[in-house]
Formats: sequence, structure tokens, C-alpha cells
Amino acid sequence: MRPIRPTLAAASLAAVLALTATACGPTEDSAGDKPSAPASQSTDGAITIPDDLKDRLKEHGIDLDKWRDGEWKNWDRDKWLREAQDFVNPIIEDLWNPDRMRDAEKPPAEPVAPDISGDEGVTDPTPAPVDAAAVKAPYHSSAAEAGKVFFDGPQGSMVCSATVVKDPANPGKSNMVWTAGHCVHAGKSGGWYRNIAFVPAYNDGAKPTADLENAPKEQIAPHGVWWGDWAQTSEQWISQGAATGGQGAPYDFAVIHVTPEKGGSGKSLEETVGAALPVDFNAPAVPEIATMTATGYPAAPPYDGQKMFQCADKPGRLSLKAEQPTMYRIGCTMTGGSSGGGWVAAGADGKPALVSNTSIGPVTAGWLAGPRLGKEAKGIYDAVSKKFAGR
Repeated sequence: MRPIRPTLAAASLAAVLALTATACGPTEDSAGDKPSAPASQSTDGAITIPDDLKDRLKEHGIDLDKWRDGEWKNWDRDKWLREAQDFVNPIIEDLWNPDRMRDAEKPPAEPVAPDISGDEGVTDPTPAPVDAAAVKAPYHSSAAEAGKVFFDGPQGSMVCSATVVKDPANPGKSNMVWTAGHCVHAGKSGGWYRNIAFVPAYNDGAKPTADLENAPKEQIAPHGVWWGDWAQTSEQWISQGAATGGQGAPYDFAVIHVTPEKGGSGKSLEETVGAALPVDFNAPAVPEIATMTATGYPAAPPYDGQKMFQCADKPGRLSLKAEQPTMYRIGCTMTGGSSGGGWVAAGADGKPALVSNTSIGPVTAGWLAGPRLGKEAKGIYDAVSKKFAGR
């Protein structure tokens, strides 16, 4: 990769950034879509749409039957909902079949505070690239909390990475997933993506791409497909986020609440996969962090999005604008598709905790940057937890 000089002005630097977790991208036979709304299932497998969701769909002129029959592919501006309260994501059963998941291999175009004395407005020298290492299979044993996000946008089907996180309101029974804002919402130029679904431990056995063509869905999605029934991202991302990160990059995070596509066993996502990470909103300043590990499913060349990788490096600092939060930055060769993947470091108690997520990186790869999780991120996390408290 061509290193980016740390002396570049913020505007020039931002211009060369591309969202690494740009897990969205068009495929040859797919049309773009957008996120849908919460839905539950009865025991016979039929989808039951909550009344409040039906009402919201009607308010926006959305006919549920037409939506499932393909109306979700309508990306007219008046049909592309963008406001924070307008997330809707009706389940379309079996939409994300093995072929469609495999073909959705391109990412979207890249996109009181703790004491961080000495971090504000600072950009450290560009880190040396760190080669991404393949995660040991089966993933459900080595990285059970990690998975892949699928969604549709105007350019086609796309992919991101994500992490199962703990839910304070439902201890041991979390249905919450952490990812990047640009994996659920297009930012200032668009609205909520559609058909957002999470597949934990995607391709659990790390099978070669050629072998996936005939693999049963149970091998590709060992814990099933979990649809987003609610998602929240920052107001800063919605109003300022752009394909190259834009001014919304330091706020490029999101929480998705999920529900099983086919009803499942009644167990939560956390119970199903056997893991969930706590989120640390008071991570120490960069000089005090020995290492961070980023996990994801890179989909842009030389990767194809079918296998999980990790990078571990001591973080540095990246400042896009002095008045905005300084981002973490590590050396890493993962590409688009890894966006939204969790960054893990030792928390205040010394145990692993999610402290950031992949947000942006240079077009040529070599490093990744992720937002510092502060009061805005905690506000989103707490709001989603409270919304589903006891459910």
C-alpha cells in the first residue's frame, strides 16, 4: 500500500479514505434494498407483523404484500426512509439463501467522556501494514461472537461484519449486535438499508469458496439467519456520513437488535452462539492500550468475503478534524467487508471487551480506523437495550 503521510491536511486525508467495512456492494444478479422492520413468527412459520410496524408501514405508503413481492427494490427518494425513527425491516423468509449470501461479496463504498489526555486532534504516523491472519475453524469455537451482516441497497446486495454484544436489560440473553453505521444506513445521501440480517459464524468450517456452492445452509449459517427488528445509529452518521466516511466517520457505529428468521428454539442469540462481548465506553487513551484485535470478513480483493480474518496491533491515533473525536488506527490488510467488525481490547477489569469497530481505511488497504466509543455510542446502546427490556 502507499502510506498516507501523517502531515496530510484533514480534508486531503479524508478524500483518500474508503470505508473498509464497506461491506456493501452490488452483485451481478441482485438489486439494492433497504432495512426492514421488526417481525415475529408464529409456531407454524408464518410471519406475524406487530401492529405498530403495520401502522408505520402504512404511514409511509408501504404495502407489506407488495414489499415482499419486490417493492423493497423501489429506491425512490420518497420510499427510502432515512429518519432515525423510521427503521423498518419486515422478514422475507428464505431471501438470504446460500447462493444469495455467497454472491453478496462486495462491501458498501467506503465509509462525561473518558480521560483521553493527549489524544485530541492528534494523528500518529501511519502504522506499518499487519497481515490479516485467518481465524481458526470452526469459528463457533474460536470467535463465537463474530459474524456477517447482509443487506440490500440501491447498488445491490452487500456485506459487513458484526459482533454479538451483551444486553444490560437481558443478562445472558442478548439479541444485540454491534456493527458500523454505514452497514445499516447510507448517511447523508440516503436512508436505511433493507433486508438487514446477521449470520453468526458464517461459513463456520472455513470451507473454500468452491465448496460453498453445494454446501447445505446449516454449514453456511450454523446458527441460522437473524433479521434486524430494530437498528440505531448516530445522528451524526445519518446527517454527515458519506461514502468515504465524511465528517460522520468518528460516529460510524450502530446497534442492531435481531430475531430469528424461522422462530428458532426460543433461545436468544447469545444463548444460541454461546458468547457475547461487553462494550467498554471508557477505553483508556491510546498510549495505555497494548493491543487491539479487529475481526471481520474482508470481501474486496484479494479476499472474497467467505472467510473470517483478524489483525492485532498496538493502536495509534487518527484525527480527521480537530473538533471531532480522535479515532483509533491499527495496521491491517483487511479490505471492504470487514467494516463493522469488532475491535477487542482488555477492558477496565482486564477482560476482553469491544472498544471500537472497523469504519474506514485507505483504498489500497494497509490500515484500518475505528471510532472511539463515548457518550453518543453508549446512548444508542442503552436505548436499544431499554427498548427490548424483558423481551
